[in-house]
Amino acid sequence: MTIIRKPVNRRQFLAVAATAGAGIIAAPHVARAQAATLRITGWGGKWGQTMSAELIPAFEKEFKCKVETDTAFPFLPKLQASSRSNPVYDVLHTNSNEQWAALEMGIVEAKIDPKQVPNIADVYPYAVSDKIVGVTIFTSAIGLGMRTDKGYGKVTSWKDLWDKAYDGVRGGYVIPVNSLGQAFVMMSGMLYGKGMTDLDAAYAALEKVKPMKLADFTGTMEKMILSGEVGLAVIHDSGILRYDGQNQPTAFVAPSEGVMALEQVLTLTPGTKVRELANAYVNYMLSPGVQKTLAESVWYSPANSKVKLDDKYNDKLLTTPAKVATLIQPDWKWYNAHKDEIDSRVNRIFRA
Repeated sequence: MTIIRKPVNRRQFLAVAATAGAGIIAAPHVARAQAATLRITGWGGKWGQTMSAELIPAFEKEFKCKVETDTAFPFLPKLQASSRSNPVYDVLHTNSNEQWAALEMGIVEAKIDPKQVPNIADVYPYAVSDKIVGVTIFTSAIGLGMRTDKGYGKVTSWKDLWDKAYDGVRGGYVIPVNSLGQAFVMMSGMLYGKGMTDLDAAYAALEKVKPMKLADFTGTMEKMILSGEVGLAVIHDSGILRYDGQNQPTAFVAPSEGVMALEQVLTLTPGTKVRELANAYVNYMLSPGVQKTLAESVWYSPANSKVKLDDKYNDKLLTTPAKVATLIQPDWKWYNAHKDEIDSRVNRIFRA
């Protein structure tokens, strides 16, 4: 049977999108003679499902364009290998550590123009701080995930991870390849030394935190916690909170010293041929409706301070100035400059 769908005009679409919470009303209009293609990067999993099923189609309809999303990580080698005047991506979505590396390569722009992206006016200060290339659209809190069914004592501090009670069930990351592991290096320097750049103190602390079961990606760490292979581990909050309501014996601990920021960041490439559309996409991703949809889908904290989440999300995510104040933003520019040295040292530490 052939189904004939009546065309939806712009006014009807905007009304439907507003009702669905797509949040695109504030997006600037992009005038073009013909459909353009916007090339972006993005994640798979629940993020990718929500984007492809709901948010990307709404954006394509509103701006009469086509969005091509690359979810095949890593992105930087492909962007670096492409022409500067015709880059493989128009908008790069990745974490802060890679955004700083991309800026150093000259393949992304340092900042988003707030005049072209009006929703930037409503973001929390961390989203456009001097620790950020481009703009943060979401953040997660890096803290500790634990099993609640093993009889462990109360966990309140990062230093609890060093407790001998967790020998054999302590979880961390392969530091050279995982930004949570890299953030943990800097946190170790802060905990046991003069600050996040105190590498000598960090190395000494990492020697003492062994034995530690190491994961390559956070998805692997989630499985290790859910299976009970690890009892206390470094992880970002959404890796625990996304199982809310599934009766899992797990909990996320925000340590008293603060949580590290795991940021989802958007930047534009200097050679994009669709700059106006790229800016519209960034504005769209920062709009309250889109922020709410994704935050409640993947348990990421929205960067837009005006987003109103349902109670169960609002209670656990970083949605107030007081909660946001607990975020510690790593200095990824500094870390990247020392990464080769750090990689060599931590490889020796965890091989021993």
